[in-house]
Amino acid sequence: MGFEHMSEVIAGMADQLSALVAESFDALTTSEQLALTAQWESFTRRQAAVSHSMVAGLGRAPIEELGERSVAGALAVLLRISKAEAHRRVAEAQALGPRQAMTGETLEPVLAHTAAAVEKGLVGAEHVRVIRRFFDHQVPASTPFDVREAAEAQLAQLATKHTPEELRAAAQRLAAYLNPDGDFSEELRAAQRWLRLGRQRLDGMSELRGLLDPATRAALEAVLAVWAAPGRCHPDGQTPAAEGSVGAEADPSAETVAADRRSVGQRNHDALGAMCRALLASGQLGSQNGLPATLLITAKLKELESGTGHGLTGGGSLLPMSEVIKQASSAHQYLAVFDDHTEEILYLGRANRLASKAQRLALFARDGGCTRPGCTAPAYHCQAHHGDNDWAANGQTNIDELTLACGPDNRRVKPGGWRTYKRKDGRTAWLPPPQLDTGQARINNYHHPNRYLIPDDGDDDSSGDSADCPDSDDRDDRRGDDRAG
Repeated sequence: MGFEHMSEVIAGMADQLSALVAESFDALTTSEQLALTAQWESFTRRQAAVSHSMVAGLGRAPIEELGERSVAGALAVLLRISKAEAHRRVAEAQALGPRQAMTGETLEPVLAHTAAAVEKGLVGAEHVRVIRRFFDHQVPASTPFDVREAAEAQLAQLATKHTPEELRAAAQRLAAYLNPDGDFSEELRAAQRWLRLGRQRLDGMSELRGLLDPATRAALEAVLAVWAAPGRCHPDGQTPAAEGSVGAEADPSAETVAADRRSVGQRNHDALGAMCRALLASGQLGSQNGLPATLLITAKLKELESGTGHGLTGGGSLLPMSEVIKQASSAHQYLAVFDDHTEEILYLGRANRLASKAQRLALFARDGGCTRPGCTAPAYHCQAHHGDNDWAANGQTNIDELTLACGPDNRRVKPGGWRTYKRKDGRTAWLPPPQLDTGQARINNYHHPNRYLIPDDGDDDSSGDSADCPDSDDRDDRRGDDRAG
């Protein structure tokens, strides 16, 4: 079956779907609607098997033909999905999609029984997640192959009869049977460690979640025993704060300890904040992308003078203006207030290949983060990139030609890959490789979400043939071409 036939099959399915969408289900009885709902669920579950085969096939394609450095990267651009979802699809295809031996013969999927159940429409995405997690995080790698295969067959069979919650309970009990002594390998523990700072809520608060390995937990316990003790690191400033060396501080008095009404969780929170501030103040973090590793904040002069509104940090979070003013009093932070042009030199021409500190601060305030559409990397994780012409192509190190790009995206700009150019309004447009170009957005508004709601009258050039969007020079041996340094 060739490409044209497959494309015709998909087009035919799309036509049939359009016809089904146009149908009204109001005339059906309840039992008929229930029957159709079950039939449709089975059909949609089976579609996942097609996706697994397609993504698995992309995994065997030459990397230079993808237009990105990985299958997940290509899927994220082509389908406009998140990086996390793209990686999930690739990992799922690796487990459930067909494999190919070095000799060219087709092999069964890694989770063959689960893949067969998906192909029949008997199990859904939630069941698959439970089974994949069982093998990724609950079963030691030393488990014999035949035992793992038997366990997968049993879980796949259970998935066809039970809900994901029931399957999860069965999987946990099976894991206990396979590893009764709880002897988990270092590799299994290392694979499970994570720490994630959640999205900032409307009230400014953020959720911190994670799973610590034994060594990190032991270290944190020892630090919190001191820094989170009653009377220490209180945000009201009336008790000894852990700024700098804790050992140099005087122990809080008995009255201070008795007056501390914070919960254990609140003390742990305040200790973490104090630890971060002390580490920033120590100067031991060095530099990052050409600037000292420190807290960067931008604020509008009008809001700063009125004491209202928010400042924007280099990590992309909002900081209440009262806290901005408090932070501005410290010598360890940069507070960039943009009202009129400063006396800093922002136009260097060909005099300097690397952006200056003043230029990087200006880029941070102007762009807020990586300018490639779809990228959420904040300014802390970005480098200065020559947006029109690279340095080797007579590019100018001027503020109106520079832009922010995270390291991976900066290296994506190369012949045959991504291209960038400056629009007439000064914003940076990104053109994807031709094979990944579906007419998606050329401008990234993620770091300035108010722009999503404003009509864009820019000059996006979707053809990619304009002289305003030249190819970048080859960076293979100059990966840090525009890196802050």
